[in-house]
Amino acid sequence: MSLYADTRKSLTINDLNAMKQRGEKICSLTAYDASFAALMDQAGIDVLLVGDSLGMVIQGHNSTIPVSVDDMAYHCRCVAGSRQRAFVVADLPFASYATPQQALQNASKLMQHGLAQMVKLEGVKLEVIEFLLEQGIPVCGHLGLLPQSVNRLGGYKVQGRDSEQAEQILDAALSIEQAGAALLVLECVPATLAAEISSQLTIPVIGIGAGLDCDGQVLVVYDMLDISIGNRPRFSKNFMTDAGSIEHAIRGYHQAVKSKQFPGPEHSY
Repeated sequence: MSLYADTRKSLTINDLNAMKQRGEKICSLTAYDASFAALMDQAGIDVLLVGDSLGMVIQGHNSTIPVSVDDMAYHCRCVAGSRQRAFVVADLPFASYATPQQALQNASKLMQHGLAQMVKLEGVKLEVIEFLLEQGIPVCGHLGLLPQSVNRLGGYKVQGRDSEQAEQILDAALSIEQAGAALLVLECVPATLAAEISSQLTIPVIGIGAGLDCDGQVLVVYDMLDISIGNRPRFSKNFMTDAGSIEHAIRGYHQAVKSKQFPGPEHSY
């Protein structure tokens, strides 16, 4: 690790809030291991999301549902141990936060053993968010397309296209912020809806397939390197094209997000 990386201050949620306030885009990628995490950290990625997407890109499942809390804690510890600056968020996996007490038990494992700085959960779980916050556990919400609910949703589909559903998502976002969430991920929603939510919320909003006007962007790293199993999602982009190396591709993504060149209209709904 270089001297530059060793002396950098670790980001906090206050730093991410300050980025939103001054209009600087927050740049995030998923990370699952020490080597990729160190490379992303050196490239200036602000947030490393240890996503349950590892069930698909690492474990080879066709959804995130088989991923366990132990899986998440293991991969999170690998990531957290090699980064210096980036803020680390870990997903609470499927059926691991049905009640506040269950959420506390599993979130504690991700923070104590996985060394996460924040946990992320899907949907409108206001009681769970409030309870975790009371125990000192920061929470990131997740609305729009909810991968853990793919069987209920009938597939990976854009959410919030009609006015009624869009209003429901906006109301949910406001409720999640009021419950105490410090960050929100919006996945696969129309860009106009994401822009409205980002402007109304005081907490940072990170988009994936949600247009340019979110406070930041996140992609699955294997998608942006074009090495995922299956087709690359429309909202992603192959940053390996003309990059020459994985490091250059990650730096290219970072620059594109910071300069507001990604996502383009072709990556939005």
